[in-house]
Amino acid sequence: MEFEVIPAIDVMGGRLVRLRKGDPASLQRFSGDPLVLARRFVDEGAAWIHFVDLDAAFGGGAANLGLLSALARLPVRVQAGGGLRVEEAEAALAAGAERAVIGANALVDRETVERAVGRHGERVAVALDVRGGRIVPRGSGTPGPPLDLTVRWLSDGGVGAIVYTNVDHDGTLTGPDLDGLRRLAARTDRPVIASGGVASAADVGAVAAIGAPVHGVIVGRALYERGLSVTECRRALGGFEGVARPGEGSARPRPASEPPTAE
Repeated sequence: MEFEVIPAIDVMGGRLVRLRKGDPASLQRFSGDPLVLARRFVDEGAAWIHFVDLDAAFGGGAANLGLLSALARLPVRVQAGGGLRVEEAEAALAAGAERAVIGANALVDRETVERAVGRHGERVAVALDVRGGRIVPRGSGTPGPPLDLTVRWLSDGGVGAIVYTNVDHDGTLTGPDLDGLRRLAARTDRPVIASGGVASAADVGAVAAIGAPVHGVIVGRALYERGLSVTECRRALGGFEGVARPGEGSARPRPASEPPTAE
């Protein structure tokens, strides 16, 4: 399995936004068209895009399924996330997402999650938002079950992937939680996707160096605020076995357009 650099596109009301530590009060809007940005990521070699519908995440319903469908028509796989409930995950899959990430809030209903995995197999992933060794669903602030117990049943149930986020790193540009990723990697054989804190191509390389089962990293704010490109991130992976090199199986990169700017 190739290690994937997965750029994030977060939207609210069809517009580009970003959060810090998943806090709605930190919401920042950016200029630019999400579809134009997605095409740029594809040109830079992205095989996946992580699409977050924050309207759904904040309880406003899946308002951006049309945009998700448009993204899915591009030559890229779309991973839909953002605290999705099971029914929202299934709607995202029906709209064209290759993979849907069920939010940590849904983990209280283990049977429903297991049924979704049974129906859709590896197209269903689960988000583990973690602080202090416990699951902390976004927006709740209330510690949930221990990470180790949750990882055990998710692994036994054959979930398609685990998206791991240390919430204290998310959107902070302070670097990924490498220690937490190593501990998780020692506890599961399911594919792990890292999320949160990536500030540079070197951070991407450090995540890739952990090795299996860590198979990908989501990159968000650094692409928007620091001018980092997917191409640079992929170049940082050149020395790692099993990593797709720029230009393999993707469109030839062209000069990048200007990154989105904060409003």
